[in-house]
Amino acid sequence: MLPIKYTFLVQSLLVSGFMSFMVSGVITYLNLGFIQNFFSVWINAWLIAYTIAYPAILIIFPFARKLSLKLCSRNYICEITPE
Repeated sequence: MLPIKYTFLVQSLLVSGFMSFMVSGVITYLNLGFIQNFFSVWINAWLIAYTIAYPAILIIFPFARKLSLKLCSRNYICEITPE
């Protein structure tokens, strides 16, 4: 197990991996269709996307977090009113 202080790095690694995997698969399919060597083309595209996605998320996530905290109220309470 890793210390809790590495949570951000591990979370970023996982999110960028999953997202780049799914997006590269969809884009590969949309561009080429289900060709004979689809999975090898997809994996190659994913590896390239992943090398870009991980550093990008490390840079972008702190800004996105700050912006989301500004856009969302901490005091928002969802009230359910009976009809």
